[in-house]
Amino acid sequence: MKVKIIDGCIGCGLCVSICPNVFDLNEEGFSNVIADPSSADENNVKEAVDSCPVQVIVMEG
Repeated sequence: MKVKIIDGCIGCGLCVSICPNVFDLNEEGFSNVIADPSSADENNVKEAVDSCPVQVIVMEG
């Protein structure tokens, strides 16, 4: 599975709090994917996708 952040992130940090192994905030304060999710992170990534208030997290594969 791959994850990406499309344009429109507001930097709320919810994805980072849900799945810090995959997401981080960059120097501008917006979400950034720092690693491809492991199978152990898959449920947390799905939760982050569903929880994103602006729906900019995309799972592929």
